[in-house]
Amino acid sequence: MKTKITELLGIKYPVIQGGMAWTSDANLAAAVSNAGGAGIIATGGRTTEWTKAEIQKCKTLTDKPFGVNLMLMAPNVNEIIEVVCEERVAFVTLGAGNPVPHIEKLHSAGIKVIPVVPNVKLAKRVEAAGVDAMVIEGMEGGGHIGQQTTMALMTNVLPLVKNIPVLVAGGIADGRGIAAALLMGADGVQMGSRFILTTECPTHPRAKQAIIDATDTDSAVTGFSRNNAVRCLKNEFTKEYLAKEVAGAPQQELNDFATGTNQPSDRLVRQTADLIGRTRTIGTILTVAQIDERLLRQLAADLAPDRQAAQPRIIYADRPVIHFVPSVFQ
Repeated sequence: MKTKITELLGIKYPVIQGGMAWTSDANLAAAVSNAGGAGIIATGGRTTEWTKAEIQKCKTLTDKPFGVNLMLMAPNVNEIIEVVCEERVAFVTLGAGNPVPHIEKLHSAGIKVIPVVPNVKLAKRVEAAGVDAMVIEGMEGGGHIGQQTTMALMTNVLPLVKNIPVLVAGGIADGRGIAAALLMGADGVQMGSRFILTTECPTHPRAKQAIIDATDTDSAVTGFSRNNAVRCLKNEFTKEYLAKEVAGAPQQELNDFATGTNQPSDRLVRQTADLIGRTRTIGTILTVAQIDERLLRQLAADLAPDRQAAQPRIIYADRPVIHFVPSVFQ
């Protein structure tokens, strides 16, 4: 399948993997790239040493393009950018801040710049600043979110941005979601939560099981009243956080409460299950290659001129609970 984003990045399928802090590492990124999408290493909360090592590791695992996600509010973001430029990755996605000041430096290193934007105003601004593509992300996504839905963003942004590829993110977890985005005029999608449920993803098995067990009403949004919204799975941590938020706790108290150590204690395992968007349609753990095949079959069925004559809808009851990254595309 060819779209503007596949041509820009040199990938087979119009799917890039979301940059999920403490989750998107070299193993996951390489698996997604090897399966035909574009994998991403997430640097939020990471050191320059870790970032450099993961990029170099990823190069040994794939000869396909992969990218790095930059969390612009991170205190060491400038140092991370130096590493990314030295290693000359194919592209970066940028979020949680203003990407414009970093475009020239990244371009000078031959790196394509793809910011994640939550509204029309920023979409227009980054297009005018010369980015190579953009991701418009709706509030249905997991992790940090804006205030507009995916459908509203597609309706408002896609008719306005004509000169660069636009990817859609937020609540997309299967081929039907990809088909909907393409039919609306997008050039591809970014998916994060779907790739958590892969064997290549380092997320703790308890967190993966919590996602599998979740229903469509089992997510919560913390920080919305502070313009720092995060979509999470409901758990004891989110209940405590929301109680503090509603009670008017100082922001520093909330920040301290939400800062973990990434150690595998039961409490932190529950917290690592938080950053998740679309739940009910995910359901099982696959390899990335299996997910790849699944997405393409669904996409072909939904885009067929005569859906009745197209391939039958996929029934997943016989799928194993855990898959490898390549099977995400199946």
